[in-house]
Amino acid sequence: MKLNAFCLTCLVQMQEAQVRGFGDEEKKMRYMREILSYLASCDPELSAPALVRPLSDIYARYWGARDSMADVKKEFNDYLLSMEQALETRIRAHSDPLEAALCFARTANYIDYASVKDISREKLLSLFEEQEKEGLSPAEYEHFRADLAEASKLAYLTDNCGEIVLDKIAIRIIREMYPGLEVTAVVRGAPVVNDADMESAGYTGLDGVVKVIDNGSDIAGTELSEISETARRVIEEADLVISKGQGNFETIHGCGLNIYYLFLCKCDWFVRKFQAERFQGMFVNERRIQ
Repeated sequence: MKLNAFCLTCLVQMQEAQVRGFGDEEKKMRYMREILSYLASCDPELSAPALVRPLSDIYARYWGARDSMADVKKEFNDYLLSMEQALETRIRAHSDPLEAALCFARTANYIDYASVKDISREKLLSLFEEQEKEGLSPAEYEHFRADLAEASKLAYLTDNCGEIVLDKIAIRIIREMYPGLEVTAVVRGAPVVNDADMESAGYTGLDGVVKVIDNGSDIAGTELSEISETARRVIEEADLVISKGQGNFETIHGCGLNIYYLFLCKCDWFVRKFQAERFQGMFVNERRIQ
């Protein structure tokens, strides 16, 4: 999904917000002018997540490297791991554990420091209650189950730390229900925001449930032209793909593959595009999105 005016404005506002509290006004002005100059001349076909990397490089030249967010990643990985057994028991008590597992995994997409500035454990718990009742789109879920029944390969594109604990439960249930299905989970190729990478996959035990590969990229998404050949082959050869989060949608939407997007609408653009409420859950297919 290429950059649009709405996302461009958001990127500019994010850069300004990051330096607002700094004291050197002249330096801040030079920084923002360079940011604006870069965005004015960049490739218009790029997605917003793909632009975060060069903008981060500009930031580092002026202000130094950003915090790795290692503490935040550990906090939410630990928090969801502490709840894992109780959540899985709750999920398996449903009449359709797979649908419930996907709903919970979608809800945990709330843990996104790129889009949500006021993340709280209390809000996450309340969203679990709301999303559990909401369920998935019945028509799309029917398509999904039919595709699963015929599939031999599934690629599961993860998004954030903490969230991957719920992905692990969903993948475990998928593999139990479809033992002949080859499932591969794909994480980021380098630390970026609070996204899941190989270190988090090992820490949360995701790699003990499913084969995990990294995508070879430090973009907060899945830009097919930027990821490794191995990751691209896994995605393109899959009979269906589960894609978690807004960043993955922004980077891979438009490719035409059989992708089921699972995310919460966390920013104004997604709210407007899907005519949804903030934090409303989406389960939509690449080939049927209006």
